[in-house]
Amino acid sequence: MDSGHRSPIVDLFRRGDVARDLRILAAQGALSAAAHEQLALLMLLADDSDPEIAPLAEATLRALPEDPLRAFLARQDAPAEMRAFFAARGIAPADVPATDVAQPLIDTVDDGDEELQGSPETPMLLAGLPIKKKIKLAFKGTREQRAQLIRDPNKLVAAAVLSSPKLTDAEVESFARMTNVTEEVLRVIGTKRGWVKNYGVALGLVRNAKTPLAISMQLLARISERDIKLLVVDRNVPEALRLAARKRLVKSVK
Repeated sequence: MDSGHRSPIVDLFRRGDVARDLRILAAQGALSAAAHEQLALLMLLADDSDPEIAPLAEATLRALPEDPLRAFLARQDAPAEMRAFFAARGIAPADVPATDVAQPLIDTVDDGDEELQGSPETPMLLAGLPIKKKIKLAFKGTREQRAQLIRDPNKLVAAAVLSSPKLTDAEVESFARMTNVTEEVLRVIGTKRGWVKNYGVALGLVRNAKTPLAISMQLLARISERDIKLLVVDRNVPEALRLAARKRLVKSVK
């Protein structure tokens, strides 16, 4: 079942690129994603081939509170596929749409780490948290916490940061320049049209040696002549990229 909703965390699940224990947590509603992501994941996992995961997702779907669910489905940004899925279950959109969908519709994560949300300078503490609590903070925590969690080695945590409704363009621009994030983070940023429209994001990716070369080459056409000149002499980027930048510079002066 395709929910019609796309985000970095949903895309990971859609590709089947998530460990079984984390798929079980998501099927239980225990990843505390925002409403869009939570419903999209439950719809995907209700069709999971694992004989334990699909029934768990079904049970969580049945446990969703009906009034908030109907209010969510009334939103203009609720995908048509999602509305059809719940319509088949006898659940129609409400008359008045929900105004806040940053929270999951059902939250099974213990809030014992609530104090962390107001404590940005806790890198060691964040590193020691269980995955489901890291994901919760990736969605609901502070800008400083997202800057730490984007570097987490677990790609699901980083994907949750990139799916957070609180994420700003300035943060994405900062992530694009980071050399201590995974290539997957940079690939996701580089394939989101809305993000690479921001010149700072595009430039950050092109100048980042860890950005997959195919993405850097594609974005090169967006870079200004002034920055192309700097790129030509930048020994930190791949040689192929510098050569492409040099060719573009030569063409521009002819």
